[in-house]
Amino acid sequence: MQRYFLTETPETDEFDLPADIAHHLMTVLRGKVGTMAEFVYPDRETMVVAKVSEIGDDVTRMTVVERVEANVELPVQATLILGLAKGDKPELVVQKATELGVHHIIFVETDWSVVHWGMKADKKIARLAKIAQGAAEQSHRLTVPDVQYLPNLQALTLPEAMIKIVAWEESAKQGEAAMLAQQFAQLHSGDEVAFLVGPEGGLKEAELELLTEKFGFVAAGLGPRILRAETAPLYALSALSFALELER
Repeated sequence: MQRYFLTETPETDEFDLPADIAHHLMTVLRGKVGTMAEFVYPDRETMVVAKVSEIGDDVTRMTVVERVEANVELPVQATLILGLAKGDKPELVVQKATELGVHHIIFVETDWSVVHWGMKADKKIARLAKIAQGAAEQSHRLTVPDVQYLPNLQALTLPEAMIKIVAWEESAKQGEAAMLAQQFAQLHSGDEVAFLVGPEGGLKEAELELLTEKFGFVAAGLGPRILRAETAPLYALSALSFALELER
C-alpha cells in the first residue's frame, strides 16, 4: 500500500488530497474510488489508512477507514555526517540511509573533498530532500530525514551528550574491532548518535584531531576491510539496527 506524508492535519476523517499527492495516486498509480493508501500526519506519529471516496474535476476526497499503530523507527536518533563525494553517491546514500532509519543527514566539505557545492548547495539539498521523502514513503517510515549542508567541519553544532563516532580507516588497518560495539553498548532508547564518514580518500589527521578534541568524536574501524565512502555509512546504520533492534 502506498504511503504519503501530509503537511497539514485533516480536521475530520474526510480530507482532500493535495494536488501533488492526488496526481501520483490517481494518475501515476491509476487510483479509483475505493483505492486505499496510508497517510502520515504532520506530527509524524499519527498514521491512517484512507480510501478514495469521491473524485471530482479538481478534488480527490479521502475517507479514513482505520488508524494504525506503527513502530518502525530506530530507537535512537541517528545522524550521518558525510564528506562531499563525487557523482551520484550523495543520492545513493540518502536513499539507502533513509531506508535504514537515519533521522538527520549533514553533508560537509572536508579538506580532501574533490567536489565543492558552493552556490549549488541549495539546489543539491532540495533534490536530496525529495529523494529522502520518496525513500521514506517507499520504506513505510513515519518520518522523513532532514538533509543539510555545511561548508566545513568547524561549522558542526552537535549535542554534547550525543554519542559521536568517526569512521577511521587507520583503526581498521590496525585491527581495532571493539570500539563501535562499545559505543553501541552505551546507547539507550531516545539517545542520539552520529556517524561521520569522510569523502574518497578519507580524512586528514588534523581533521581527526579536530573531531576528537573539539567535538568529542571517537575513532572507530568499521570491520577489517576498507569501505568506500558510500558504503561506510550504510554499514554503520545496518550495524546500529542489528545492535538495537535485533540483538537486544
